[in-house]
Parts: sequence; structure tokens; C-alpha cells
Amino acid sequence: MIPEPAPTVRELLAFYLEAGVDCTLAEEPIDRLAEIDAPPPSPRAAPPAEAPRPVAAPAVMRGEAAPAPDVAIASAREAARTAPTLEALRELMQNFEGCALKHTATRLVFADGNPQARIMFVGEAPGRDEDIEGLPFVGRSGKLLDLMLGAIGLNRTTAYIANVIPWRPPGNRTPTPQETQICLPFIQRQIELVNPDVLVTLGNPSTQTLLSTREGIMRTRGRWFDYDTGQRVIRALPTFHPAYLLRSPAYKRLAWQDLRAIAKVLTQGAV
Repeated sequence: MIPEPAPTVRELLAFYLEAGVDCTLAEEPIDRLAEIDAPPPSPRAAPPAEAPRPVAAPAVMRGEAAPAPDVAIASAREAARTAPTLEALRELMQNFEGCALKHTATRLVFADGNPQARIMFVGEAPGRDEDIEGLPFVGRSGKLLDLMLGAIGLNRTTAYIANVIPWRPPGNRTPTPQETQICLPFIQRQIELVNPDVLVTLGNPSTQTLLSTREGIMRTRGRWFDYDTGQRVIRALPTFHPAYLLRSPAYKRLAWQDLRAIAKVLTQGAV
């Protein structure tokens, strides 16, 4: 058997980009193989005992120390609570230093659409395209979301779109539970300020986070929930994330049923 030729550097970079690895987390590359092959230290003479040195707190890029998760969550709650408008909330989030994702993302992805809309869609987190443009749902899944909106007579001037996580996780990895809890007060306040009649959670992470359920999207999609802002109760409907529908187009039929249910509520005003 003739061995396949080794990939070129260009081919490797293209593979990494397709896999979502399009950013580095250090200034210089680290040769892990060299670390493995390095000879062990000589056991001849033990160094004299030294007084223990203080351990530095882990840094979060750019030399910023990461606060403890409970401190960051409390800080986010207090900051979000004080935002009187969406513009003020955006500015607070721009200046918030409690989430490490801010330091690896290109920019804040706050929202898109009409803040006066009767319907609000919330996904999980920005991807590569969203991180570049600073707007949610502008990649392949965004194009499908636009088609889904158009199917029931909506577009980005009649809907409001955001994410639970406003900064892209490195390499499109799944946000950690701590990162989600730190960002949760911001999206909760965003929903309060938009005050839609209908809230649509896109995908399992958004649904479980905002609707406080542990059930999977297969069980929750198509079912109406109550989302309590503390000021009023908003009707909420989970459905599939457009990225999932791109991978599993067979479920578009169920997503269409969900869209029809949303359109019926908006048309009849039964909220």
C-alpha cells in the first residue's frame, strides 16, 4: 500500500480552521513533545529547603487576574440590576471584567434586531462569524434563522436576537457552567428591558439556562413555558437551534411546527 502524502502546512491550517481552531491562547507556541522528551532532573543532590512561596492567581490573558466565580457572578448581578436601558447595559457589559471569555473574544456580541419587537430569540453563544462582525447569528446558522423568520413573516426589523453568552468561547468550545452563570444576569436583564410578548429559546443550552429545566430539547421543544421577569410573565417556547438543524435537517419539520405555533400566538395576540 502506498502511504498517503503528509499534509502541507496550508492543508493543516485549513483543517484547523474548519474544526473551529482559529485563535491562539499564547503568544508563543509550546512544544509539548519536547516537554515529554526532556530528561528528568538529576537526583544526586537535593536542594536546600526553602520557605514556601506564595502561589500567584491564574491570569486571564493581558495580565488580568480572574476573580473568583462567586465574586464575578455577584458583580454581574449587581451591574445588570443597575442598567436602566439597553444602551446602558451594553456599556456595562463592555466594561465588565469578570468573565474570562471577554479577553479571548474579538468583541462583545450584544444583540441584533428591533428592541421594540414583540418577539425575542435567544441562542447560546457567538461563533467565529459573529465574533468578527459583532452581531448574533450572521454565519450559516444565521442565514437559516433568517429563513425561519421569513417563513412566518418576520425579519430582523420585527424581531430581537441575542445570546446567553455575549462573548465567543475560544475555538467555539462549549461555555462552562461558571461562564454561563456569570453571563446569565446580563441576558436576564436584556430580556426584562426588551420585554417581549414571546421569548424563543434556541437549542438546549439556552432553554435549560433560561427556563430552569434539566429536560433535553427533544422533550421541551414545542411546549409553552412561563418566563417570569419579576415584572410580568412572558410566554416562552423552546425550539431547535439553527446550527442543529443544519446538522440534522430531518428535524426541520418539527421546527416548522414550532414556528407555526409562534406565528399563531403573535397573530392572535394570545400572550
